[in-house]
Amino acid sequence: MLSFEQAFFRPAEGRVRAPGRVNLIGEHTDYNDGFVLPIAIERQVAASYAGRDDGVIQFRSAQRPETITVRVGDEHKPLAGSWGNYPVGVVVELKKAGLKLRGGDVLFDSDVPLGGGLSSSAALEVATALALMAMAGQSHAIAGRELALLCQRAENLFAGAPCGIMDQSIAVLGKKGSALLLDCRSGVTRHVPFADPGIVLLVADTQVKHDIGEGGYPLRRRQCHEAAAKLGVKALRDVAPQQARQAIDSGVISGDLAKRVRHVVGEIARTLEAVEAMERRDFATFGQLMFQSHQALRDDFEVSCEELDAIVDAARPCKGVLGARMTGGGFGGSAIVLVRADAAEAASRTIQDAFEKRFARRCPIFATSAGDGAGHF
Repeated sequence: MLSFEQAFFRPAEGRVRAPGRVNLIGEHTDYNDGFVLPIAIERQVAASYAGRDDGVIQFRSAQRPETITVRVGDEHKPLAGSWGNYPVGVVVELKKAGLKLRGGDVLFDSDVPLGGGLSSSAALEVATALALMAMAGQSHAIAGRELALLCQRAENLFAGAPCGIMDQSIAVLGKKGSALLLDCRSGVTRHVPFADPGIVLLVADTQVKHDIGEGGYPLRRRQCHEAAAKLGVKALRDVAPQQARQAIDSGVISGDLAKRVRHVVGEIARTLEAVEAMERRDFATFGQLMFQSHQALRDDFEVSCEELDAIVDAARPCKGVLGARMTGGGFGGSAIVLVRADAAEAASRTIQDAFEKRFARRCPIFATSAGDGAGHF
């Protein structure tokens, strides 16, 4: 593993971290002003840093070969296809926010699978922001929701990925032993206990890479906004289930738009129902809602893929499995499986065996629990 001293020939002055995430339920609801229920996972992006006085910022990654170099006083333009657009976008947004940045060297080291639907990009952005603020002697200049919004702007405006606010919010606001219920319209959050020793959450990586900047994700956003306009509402959050059924039955909304509305309106309701189930520790009901969510994402939102479906299908009959679904934007990435702790190992083997039989390769699976949000080591 590349160390800071190997990368920059001097010791680091400090180290920060930001976690990846899985969304337990509430998929493609964030940009519809709905509700989401993510957890911060125990995998993370770590950033070691040391300041410098020449106005130059160098970003390196233990997982990437190239060094990204910018000058604090320059104007910055995105580079096509470069991972550096995420940290440089944070530089741009911090400058817009009025922070006087200092030069420095930053080395990232991540064990969040890239393209795995676990929000490695948001973790990278939040870790970058913490490192840059620390080097500038302004560690707490921007925090909480404002920090999440700043990092979201970096991803939307500079990196060109039209993500919602969920990923950056959980990276900043995650709490050990809790899921985060986030109202994506108001920004109001509530931590919901999710720490039962009898329950395990498995994350199965299809290793099918996805990029939310590509066509499928932006198209779904446009379709949702078009449907909201046809229904005369600000966002699909404002459509009640009965109203959605009437609009579809009457032909006001049809075709692909009807399918998108059916998923989003149903998913918002499922998310709130899932929170109630979690609060009463009814994981059987929670798991059934996960299965329903995956079915809607597969059939109505059409963002699943053969590999994700295979994991969910293999998990469903396993002893001790309570629920399973894809997580993240879709078109690849990861699926999650909620399983009783005493059955987790056997379920993992069964899922991997079924996946290997179908695709001639094994899917990596790891267990995680709800961890803390970003901070300094």
